[in-house]
Amino acid sequence: MSTLLPWLPFLFAIFLLAGTVKGVVGMGLPTIAMGLLSLRMAPAEAAALLLLPSLLTNVQQASTGSELWPLLRRLWPMLLAIAVATLLSAGVIAGQDSRVAGIGLGALLLVYAVFGLGEWQLPSPGRHERALGLLAGALTGLATGATGVFVLPSLPYLVSLRLSREALLQALGLAFSAATLALAVGLARQHALDAHTLPTSALALVPTLFGVAIGNRLRARLPPRLFRRVFFITLALLGAHILWRALVAGA
Repeated sequence: MSTLLPWLPFLFAIFLLAGTVKGVVGMGLPTIAMGLLSLRMAPAEAAALLLLPSLLTNVQQASTGSELWPLLRRLWPMLLAIAVATLLSAGVIAGQDSRVAGIGLGALLLVYAVFGLGEWQLPSPGRHERALGLLAGALTGLATGATGVFVLPSLPYLVSLRLSREALLQALGLAFSAATLALAVGLARQHALDAHTLPTSALALVPTLFGVAIGNRLRARLPPRLFRRVFFITLALLGAHILWRALVAGA
């Protein structure tokens, strides 16, 4: 982490972009930032830098609106499963072989991009909501601990609940907050945080919050469908590059 200072312009640009995406669509901060940061550093370092920007923006998103307590009562099994599974799997991203996390991250970005471009939606879980919520939470936690990205399958599962836009944004904020907090604890237990992590992560808050403010202004001006297509195509290319680089490194 002590070698990050020369990279501050690079880091600020990434967090500004990721924050802007977050402001426009209400998600995408860890996905964009992890993908781009992993081009220059190990996934565990990238995940550590994301802790404060991700946590602050997700807590703010979760607390904005009137559905917080009803959502907590409804989603607590899923949130608990996310936290436990993240803690159990954090050793993957913090492991000595960063190639494993790189392969997982690249593959996850590709799957997420294909899912988004296809505009697929899961059917409503109905009476199986509790069981499927636990499963979605556990799988999301495993993905978080292995790659630092926590959009799958939490995002499609929450969309399948057919929540209002306000409630969906709050539910995503809750799920992402649970994953971020658990990942922070998991990285600390794996000794993947050092004295330079939190100060650098705190610095990343500045471009992140500035980007979110820009994104909030752009939200009403950009055609949503066009933005989504550009967003997911970019993720697909980024995921393919990360996956290819990780596979070549082990060849």
